[in-house]
Amino acid sequence: RWIEYSFPVPAGDIDLVSDALCSIGSVGVNVEERSLDTFTVPDPDEKIPSFYIIKAYFPENDSRESLTGEILSNLDPLLAGLTIDQIQVTSLRQEDWAEGWKQHFSALRFGERLVVKPTWEEWDAGQNDAIVSLDPGMAFGTGSHETTRLCLQALADSFDAAKAPGRVLDVGTGSGILAIAAAKLGAPNVVGSEIDADSCRVASDNVSLNGVDDRVDITDRLLDQIEGDFDLVIANIMAEENVRLAAELVDHLADDGTLILSGILREKEAFVLDGFSPYALPQPVVTYENDWCCICYSRDGSA
Repeated sequence: RWIEYSFPVPAGDIDLVSDALCSIGSVGVNVEERSLDTFTVPDPDEKIPSFYIIKAYFPENDSRESLTGEILSNLDPLLAGLTIDQIQVTSLRQEDWAEGWKQHFSALRFGERLVVKPTWEEWDAGQNDAIVSLDPGMAFGTGSHETTRLCLQALADSFDAAKAPGRVLDVGTGSGILAIAAAKLGAPNVVGSEIDADSCRVASDNVSLNGVDDRVDITDRLLDQIEGDFDLVIANIMAEENVRLAAELVDHLADDGTLILSGILREKEAFVLDGFSPYALPQPVVTYENDWCCICYSRDGSA
């Protein structure tokens, strides 16, 4: 069991207070910060809070009152105004941290065959199910974010169509979830492109975990260094990056290929459509989930 101490700290004193808490036995400190989204650029004009809530964790013992007094005593030179009434104290069990988050990641089905599930969850697979197993990790992508779900659905629809894609390019592969899904659905040649070294490592591990090493190549090569064209190109990246890379994305698309673009807020839909308007692409199919959208251009006339 653990004790969580939670109280407000001026932004400029976070580091000093964290050090002081660790010096008296805290096994970990958590600071609440701004909520960020992978696909949303932080507003540079957003007002930065003057106070943050700091949470410090100590092993549970019989001297809680003594520990509280020690915390107040040690922090008094730094936080002279801190009182016992400002401190919230909560008891936690180890499994609250180690297991509790798992409830937010469960198996999801996309289309007729594709299933994305966490490694710890059992799944009674049907004869034609394509199973992708993942653990949340450092790289983005478990199927829990709207943009990933939109891409997985569009990907599944592409493979449920009459002519399944043979060569697939996943730009900004992250955890590798989309590249792995394409291979599991039957694509014999998949390239997952990612510029972040940690994400490349995680994606490669996930590829091995799912047994598709022979079909998926995770690379840190830039888009203009990847050769050939592809039946399916996926770019689940920020709207601005989709537009910046528009020419290269279209250049990698086969004559009868499909281009799936996501990571796009609804308010940026027109911006992305305008960015791709100079290219010879058919009318796109746009799908939505909450504040996000996915834009699919299919040169064979289907989404």
